[in-house]
Amino acid sequence: MSSRTARRGAGGPDGVRSVVAESWLRSSAAGVDPEGHLPPVVLDGGDLADYRTAHALSHVFPLLYDVLGRAAVDCDALMAVGDASGHLLWVAGARHVLRRAEDINFVEGSAWNEHSAGTNAPGMALHLDGPAVVRAGEHFNRLVHPWSCAAAPIHDPTTSAVLGVVDITGGPDVASPQSLAMIRAAARMAESELGRLALTGTVLGGGEHPGAGLGPGVVRVRGLGLPEAVVEVDGRTHRLSRRHSEIVVALTENPRGLSAEQLETEVYPGRVTSSTLRAEMTRLRTLLGPEVMLSRPYRVQAETETDWSGVLAHLAAGRVRDALRAYKGPLLPGSEAPAVVELREVLEARVRAAVLASGEADLMVGWTRSRWGAGDLEMWERQLDALPAASPLRPVAEAEVARLLRDDA
Repeated sequence: MSSRTARRGAGGPDGVRSVVAESWLRSSAAGVDPEGHLPPVVLDGGDLADYRTAHALSHVFPLLYDVLGRAAVDCDALMAVGDASGHLLWVAGARHVLRRAEDINFVEGSAWNEHSAGTNAPGMALHLDGPAVVRAGEHFNRLVHPWSCAAAPIHDPTTSAVLGVVDITGGPDVASPQSLAMIRAAARMAESELGRLALTGTVLGGGEHPGAGLGPGVVRVRGLGLPEAVVEVDGRTHRLSRRHSEIVVALTENPRGLSAEQLETEVYPGRVTSSTLRAEMTRLRTLLGPEVMLSRPYRVQAETETDWSGVLAHLAAGRVRDALRAYKGPLLPGSEAPAVVELREVLEARVRAAVLASGEADLMVGWTRSRWGAGDLEMWERQLDALPAASPLRPVAEAEVARLLRDDA
């Protein structure tokens, strides 16, 4: 992680709005690269067409375009409407502005939640469940700095659940209070229209009323120090099999998705037939739900939070003590899946290096007291150097250094 990421993760430069600094932290925790990250395109072609036709917001997009989209075109800006997961379903504007937006993947089907794109108005509005403005340099990603944006969530008028988000993206004028007021008014107008349609008995969203058929909420995954991963989704907790744990790790680390062949390479250390992977994916989709695990490519269709990304976020922000506390052990320690092995080694190396670089004796003591750090000779030696002469821990460290040196001889 670059020094700029760490600085942003720590709260950014003096004077930054707190809501933006907090979003930077979330973006850093998600592993977004602030220097050149392109949000993934997760829906395209027939999948995108089918999904947005079935979505409740398809019934109010013409209204939104009429009251907001036309104004955006006149101002060389874009109007976007996305779902509750931050996937852009419609992006409207002048052709030359649409072409410019392609440079940052601000296109239909792309994912603009904070987890996928870093700090931006649609993602922040969905996270906060309220209107949001992000000005030029407040974007976490440098590629998006030429743009400003304002967004507001759209709610189901019956259940108050978030249906999606409406956004205006363009030049600096977009970040004005007037633009934000216009966005909020457009969102309320869409909610009123959805309410009117529901009262008249109009069937919305492919046979569903507003709010039905939404994707899942946040999927939380824990795998540090555990033989199998634990996944929480929609209020349900699942302890996965080892193979399913390995698949989930591989897919959470590849939010744009993986083909069957790519996933096989990431999960199976040797050769395997495609039918074996398909059978595993069928069982996993049955367990977690087809709205969570998608195919073509295989991917997790939800915002994910993992315990290992939390550790990396602490390290990016320079919070070594918090990172060590959150590091419960190696990731799926018994797994030989290539994706897991690589991530496990990288994570352990980064935590270990941060503890060594800290020079803090108590952090090094914590590392060597763990089952994974007990045989770390360099850590014992550095700990011995850092301990005060009168520390009661010095004899223990001296004995361990001597023992490990004998074992290495």
